[in-house]
Amino acid sequence: MSYSFKKPVRRVITPQDLEKWTQSSTYSLILDFVESLQESVTGLTNEDEVAISNTTEEILGALGQVNSFIDKHPVIHEKDISRFGKVEFRDFYDEVSMESGKLLKSLVGEKYPVEAVEELSVYFTESWGNRTRIDYGSGHELNFISFLLCLDQLDLVNKNDYPALIIKVFNKYMAIMRRLQKIYWLEPAGSHGVWGLDDYHFLPFLFGSAQLATHPFMKPKSIHNEELVELYHEKYMYMECIYFINNIKTLPKTQDQKLSIRWHSPMLDDISSAKSWQKIKDGMIKMYKVEVLGKLPIIQHFMFGSILPCPEGISEVHDHDHDEDDCGHIHTDAVNTWGDCCGIKIPSAIAASESLKLESSQHHHKAVPFD
Repeated sequence: MSYSFKKPVRRVITPQDLEKWTQSSTYSLILDFVESLQESVTGLTNEDEVAISNTTEEILGALGQVNSFIDKHPVIHEKDISRFGKVEFRDFYDEVSMESGKLLKSLVGEKYPVEAVEELSVYFTESWGNRTRIDYGSGHELNFISFLLCLDQLDLVNKNDYPALIIKVFNKYMAIMRRLQKIYWLEPAGSHGVWGLDDYHFLPFLFGSAQLATHPFMKPKSIHNEELVELYHEKYMYMECIYFINNIKTLPKTQDQKLSIRWHSPMLDDISSAKSWQKIKDGMIKMYKVEVLGKLPIIQHFMFGSILPCPEGISEVHDHDHDEDDCGHIHTDAVNTWGDCCGIKIPSAIAASESLKLESSQHHHKAVPFD
């Protein structure tokens, strides 16, 4: 397929636009890609050998460069106990934005023109969070998957690469995001609080449940066994998420004491009562359709170009059609979504936990059924 490459832009603004989006071929393309990636890691662990192509190596190299940018932009005011995002993140983000074309050029090679690299760079840069608000959420995670999907559409990767795209590439992306969240105290973007899976991520639960779907003895309720979680968190994505949450959600006055997952993550607790990981695996896809691909506050931020085209029937967006405030959110009179995105800024649990440590040192919705 030939493309007239162009810089992706936002197009979905109203509920009517969202309805066209959920019925579009681009929506189906993304959903099918996520399902195929999930299927490709069924029964695999993070330690399993997978085929790594030259392109996969190039992606891993690009991620390694992004990781190195963090070291170049340390937090200067480390003893600042403000519980909101660290402004040094913007310097990191600016470097990714500036260098993304160079990082991706070697990945694309001579097969496509520079305009293709520019189109890919938009998704790649948006994968790391919002520069203005210093936050991160499942919409940014969607951009990373869209970046991988664009590579797939350009035949730079194929189905043989899918296991490596999750086991190697996505896991490395997750590791970098954990560093960004911890170092820059990224705020959760549009978090559902305790009624979400996680302050930041959705897909590691979706892929992680597939990894565990064929496990001979580990049951969903195993997430309540701290010893098992600690033993397996490097082997399974789902367990890494539980491990991470358990180590962040701490009691205010005794920060070394763990809270019950029922208290801080009731959605995950509810899901753990499912009869099998296969049930959770299937439920995660259904939930992703509703909570990510079907949410206007998320899809309002999504950008369409030539590789991932805008659904037919959605009007072109012009500068005078909308206003964008400091959250980067498109506001119109047609819909009020402030409660999902633009309300009072919420500090991350990471910021709360880390600021408590600093203070100490300075002072010697409704659950989705999975049946």
